[in-house]
Order: sequence, then structure tokens, then C-alpha cells
Amino acid sequence: MNERQNKIVDIIAQNKKIRVKDLAAILKVSEVTIRKDLQKLEDAGFLQRVHGYACINDSDDINKRMVYALDRKRKIAAKALAFVKDGETLMIESGSSCILFAEMLAENKKDLRIITNSVFLAHYLRKNNNVSIILLGGEYQKEAEVTVGPLIAQSVNNFNVDKFFIGADGYIKDGGFTGNDFMRAQAVKDMAKKAREVYVLTDSYKFSKSGVVNILTLKDIHAVITDDLIDEDALLNLESNGVRVYKV
Repeated sequence: MNERQNKIVDIIAQNKKIRVKDLAAILKVSEVTIRKDLQKLEDAGFLQRVHGYACINDSDDINKRMVYALDRKRKIAAKALAFVKDGETLMIESGSSCILFAEMLAENKKDLRIITNSVFLAHYLRKNNNVSIILLGGEYQKEAEVTVGPLIAQSVNNFNVDKFFIGADGYIKDGGFTGNDFMRAQAVKDMAKKAREVYVLTDSYKFSKSGVVNILTLKDIHAVITDDLIDEDALLNLESNGVRVYKV
């Protein structure tokens, strides 16, 4: 995707539904140009067009989720590098920001061991010699490319790590972070039990969404790394509950 098409995806992700003429006005291009962009994005599966509107195409496909707010996610991932040292063993789950973070770890750190339930992550880093991957077994969710289920709890019970990095689909004030899939949420809970510190990597947009399944409460979270567009109420709520917040 080009830069304008990335912006279109971000705008639609935030609004869920927007008129074609409004997109054209925001991006200062013709409606013809916007329609051509939307056609390409619809063909790629990122959105749907309905009667003069463009709507987000919600999907578990990790390739599509990584594109949303890509620039912000890359900055978040780069900030998280400071919390990892060469030679460490850590856990990373399957969120899109976490995948970008794992990629940057492989490029910038040495002799890392990553424990994960993300088949996508394992495949993504398969040619990098700076990291070794321990893939947790379980039921395979094809679209999200993750393993889930009771075997996760059994597999992860063999390990103890200092740091666990997760993503989130939403946030509830005083309640904590949420997800949209029960089995993936349970996998995160099982993995978090074996880590001393849990770091949440998420763009600020997720603080305006509630999600449907509780993942972890605020008392379970050591720190949040997000962008500087985070809602002030959410920021104060996190800090008042003892969660460290790092903004990029």
C-alpha cells in the first residue's frame, strides 16, 4: 500500500464507516482517486464498500491487522526495545504490535530466546539467527495463526521468564485490557502466570474500544507502551492504578 492508502485504512479503522466524499475531503484528493484506492483495498480484503461508504473489514488475519496504524505500531515496537537485553528469554504473544516488536528484536538484539504461541511470529523470524523460537503447542487457529487451548497452559508451565509482551483489542476503565477471542485471551492469561512483568504494546485507538473478553486486570500489568494520542482519562486511570505508561 502507498502512504495515502495506509491513511485511508487508519481513518476507516477509527471511524468504522465513512463516506467516500468525506475521505476525499480529508485527504484532499478527488473522489475518483479515492474510489480507485478503495477498490484496491477492497480487493486486498482490508475494507468493504457499501452505497457510497467505506467500512472496515474486521479480520483475524494477522497480515491485515499489522497494517492498521502501522507507523504508530512501529514506534511503539522501537520504544519497547529498551526493555530487553541481549541473551534474555522472554514471551511474546500474537498481537500485531508484538509481531513488529519481535522483528525489531531480531534485528537489534543478540542471543534471544522467544517463547510464543504465534505460529506467524515463528515463521516470520525463521531466517534470523539472533533469536531462537520455542513454539507453544495447542489447537491451531488458522486465520490468526496462533495456538490456543488447554495445551498452552501445560506447555508454558515448563518456563519462567522475566518479561511477557502482549497486545490488546480494547480497554475498560479500572478493569484492564480486553480481547475479542475467548481462547486467545485464555492463552494470554496462562502465559502471563509464568512471567514476572507484563508489558502491553498497543496503539491509542484501542483505548476507545471495550473488547468482549477480559484478558488481564491492571494489577497484572507492569507497563504500557503506546502513542501520544492516548486519551487523558485512560492515561490517568492507568497511572492511578500503578501502571507505568511510556508514550512515543
